[in-house]
Amino acid sequence: MSIRAMILAAGRGERMRPLTDAMPKPLLDVQGKPLMQWPMEALTGGGFRRLVVNTDWLGELIVSRFGHRHAACEIAYSHEGRDFGGALETAGGIVRALPLLGEIFWVLAGDVFAPDFAFTQAAVDRFAAGKGLAHLWLVPNPPHNLRGDFGISPDGLALNDAPLMHTFSTIGLYRAALFAPPYCRIPAGNPGGVKAPLAPLLRAAMAEGRISAELYQGAWTDVGTPERLAALNARRRPAQGGPAIA
Repeated sequence: MSIRAMILAAGRGERMRPLTDAMPKPLLDVQGKPLMQWPMEALTGGGFRRLVVNTDWLGELIVSRFGHRHAACEIAYSHEGRDFGGALETAGGIVRALPLLGEIFWVLAGDVFAPDFAFTQAAVDRFAAGKGLAHLWLVPNPPHNLRGDFGISPDGLALNDAPLMHTFSTIGLYRAALFAPPYCRIPAGNPGGVKAPLAPLLRAAMAEGRISAELYQGAWTDVGTPERLAALNARRRPAQGGPAIA
């Protein structure tokens, strides 16, 4: 099954200013590459070469940098800023891109650094064989989110509340049915440009046992501040892969 992956790249990056005044956050340099190029390469390395990228702030620079084909990637764009004057938030942006995504698809943020995450066909096959609406990868809580977002039950279901909470990595597999009634009332393609967050949809489906999750313990950074970006760039990665070296 050849599925698409959506890379979320429409955020303004307010906390990264002034670095993002003239550059969209997903294009900021991390260890010698634009930040969003890391997940692009990880996806293509796993055999997922059909990408959808949403844009808003300085989105034309993303198109200029990568075009519609980059290395082994085929890239389609959902231009939220051009079409609606601003970003549509996560769920609104996904619904806007649904006609490009199909029944099952990956979604991940273009401003998260997880260089060793493996996007695999086996993960897609497991998800497709079940009836869940999403499968989320969670990570140990970083200092800026110590309360976490979701828990994991002993049988692998994502939980709204649990004794041990984890942070949502932004990486997940989804079914289009999560973005339709009763969870989402926005028409497919979001022709009206409705802004909507993702968390309420996930929480409603979690309450019905329709979301699964697992813990990822590899390298992961939400590149949300200049300090986190500087810390990443103070490290170097070995030429043949492996963990970063201070």
